[in-house]
Amino acid sequence: MAAEQHNEPAQSAKDATAANKLATATFGEGCFWCSEAVFQRLKGVKSVVSGYSGGTVENPSYEDVCTGRTGHAEVIQITYDPAEISFEDLLKVFWQTHDPTTLNQQGHDVGTQYRSAIFYHTDEQRKIAEQYKQQLDASKVFARPIVTEITAFKQFFPAEKYHQNYFNDNPQQSYCQFVIRPKVEKFNKEFKAMLKDNQ
Repeated sequence: MAAEQHNEPAQSAKDATAANKLATATFGEGCFWCSEAVFQRLKGVKSVVSGYSGGTVENPSYEDVCTGRTGHAEVIQITYDPAEISFEDLLKVFWQTHDPTTLNQQGHDVGTQYRSAIFYHTDEQRKIAEQYKQQLDASKVFARPIVTEITAFKQFFPAEKYHQNYFNDNPQQSYCQFVIRPKVEKFNKEFKAMLKDNQ
């Protein structure tokens, strides 16, 4: 009994050390159902939470954000292990899984809440994102200039529970069938080497 009690703090300390090695990235690339479904599949990504960031309204609802008047974008907040996946790799997926050249729009989703955005958590993330963006523009990977906003992270508000893990929980929903599924299938082919083993 005494041995069990003695082991518990050591395990907690070990867990805390592991947690300290994790990092956070926050991206907006249109509908968060789509981006969540993609980033969840990456090796090294520990969690993906859909939510709202970049605006001025505290604890906004989905309906509030949909008005386009909160300043918030639909975003995903990614917790990842930099030892398994780099911020550059996350950016590579980010820029290749949406159109960063359309201002406040992704497909049929239109409004500032659907803007392309990187909310950096550290100065290193800012530098990496800005350099990557410059390189992509210079190499003319996209036919038009990238309009992705690169701005300091301030606050993140998780979306309502029914928005979380949406694609996995609602595979038969029409938006999932016709919009998200083709995107995920294309992603699985293009980023096969970066996927978790169970994908």
